[in-house]
Amino acid sequence: MICHGLLRTLRLHAQTSTCKRAGFACQAVQRDSRYAALQRLDVDVFTAILGSQNVVQDTETLQSSNRDWMGKYVGQSQVILRPSSTQELSKVMAHCNDRKLAVVPQAGNTGLAGGSVPIFDEVILQTAQMNRIHSFDEVSGALQCQAGCILGELNEHLAAAGYVMPLDLGPKDKCQIGGNVSTNAGGLKLIRYGSLHGSVLGLEVVLANGTIIDTMTPLRKDNTGYDVKQLFIGAEGTLGIISGVSILCPPKPAAVNLMFLAVQDWSAALQTFVRAKRKLAEVLSAFEFLDSSALDLTLHQLPHIVNPLPDHQAPFYLLVETSGSNGDHDQSKLKDFLKEAKHDKLIQGGTVASDSAHIGEIWQLRENISVALNKAGKTYKYDMSLPVAEMYGLVEDVRQRLQKYPVRVVGYGHLGDSNVHLNVSTEEWDDDVLHDLEPYVYDWVADRKGSISAEHGLGQMKSQYIGYTKQPDTVDMMRDLKQLLDPNGILNPYKVLPEHVSFPSAVNDRLMASRSKSASY
Repeated sequence: MICHGLLRTLRLHAQTSTCKRAGFACQAVQRDSRYAALQRLDVDVFTAILGSQNVVQDTETLQSSNRDWMGKYVGQSQVILRPSSTQELSKVMAHCNDRKLAVVPQAGNTGLAGGSVPIFDEVILQTAQMNRIHSFDEVSGALQCQAGCILGELNEHLAAAGYVMPLDLGPKDKCQIGGNVSTNAGGLKLIRYGSLHGSVLGLEVVLANGTIIDTMTPLRKDNTGYDVKQLFIGAEGTLGIISGVSILCPPKPAAVNLMFLAVQDWSAALQTFVRAKRKLAEVLSAFEFLDSSALDLTLHQLPHIVNPLPDHQAPFYLLVETSGSNGDHDQSKLKDFLKEAKHDKLIQGGTVASDSAHIGEIWQLRENISVALNKAGKTYKYDMSLPVAEMYGLVEDVRQRLQKYPVRVVGYGHLGDSNVHLNVSTEEWDDDVLHDLEPYVYDWVADRKGSISAEHGLGQMKSQYIGYTKQPDTVDMMRDLKQLLDPNGILNPYKVLPEHVSFPSAVNDRLMASRSKSASY
């Protein structure tokens, strides 16, 4: 039972506070007065729908669920709801919409932009208990399941039938497929299997008013009208809450090899990538990079991580994976690739893993860089898409810009799909560091027609900067869609489409000129 004194204190704080936290990016917003505060009558309704065990208000659980895994974003929600079916979710949303109670959908809470935690006292709606697998077609590869299924467990289920999920992420043992789809997660194998916009066959979605939209088709081809499911992929729960997923799964590769290569500079990394695409072709399944700062920090912070190349020191390292159906065929292609790369002096050294244990050991290094950064202190994290030749230029320019501070600038990411993860590691949050980072990094990306969010989403970290990637007319159209599907604005408020959007100076100049011209008529 909730403490009424605490409830009143939290409510008053939520109504008067502004989300503006020192030293790191968080849009400054006031709690929207349209939203109701949680009342005892709401708790009674939720209990009648879900049962008392699925309406959670104990302090310890609330503290954990109000905080993202990095400890960077902290909300003030007073209740956690845990539906186990689409029908329960629909009834909960219908009540929240009638009462104008703001809601934050929360899957595995592994996000990096603060999208899955409240800003104020929004109701937390967790999908973890919606974890049933409906069906799997071993002929077509179509999997249908509830949104709360954990990615790693889905992979285990598919392995028995000789299939895998079409995405692979570091937090696979915690993240949920509904959250993956809601953020359009990319991961390590996008170069092979493409984005979720292509893999997702259909969705079941609960709208703000409780309406259930069912497009859970197992079909690869369906050209009857608008492809509605695409609206919800990457929308971060702002247009509807994904309750079910139908997804196309590829066969599990019979042969996998992983190379860990040292290269002398960024130019060599790019040339190695071009060579890999030509020589490895259809069996190339991942092409990742990390700089020496990322390697050194990870090995220092996580002593159990093994250095794949202890006798080599280089500015950059590459993880190049092949996956195919014939081990001899793949080994032949791999040897030809390595022979040419060595002949042309593209690589300084390397190791090749073919057994699952060794492969897992190397991937553990790449997948734990974020964990190491979190252990080292506070991290300013940026997730950008850029023309591949310019990806690392952002890291170099930021490193030069911040050289007066006691910080470590780390670069790594998915070279195969032009996605760089820029991380600035500090002991504590620092307003001066933040001032030199933002909006500098967003201007840098906008000048090169990149994206300020490649795969992490906007969340509460970057929503005010959506205009650095999307044009004003596009942002306006997004607002129209939001108004149509969620007229009360209760779904994950303050995220993705904030009240005030910043645009680069060039865009602002065009907007001002357009308004001046209109006013003159």
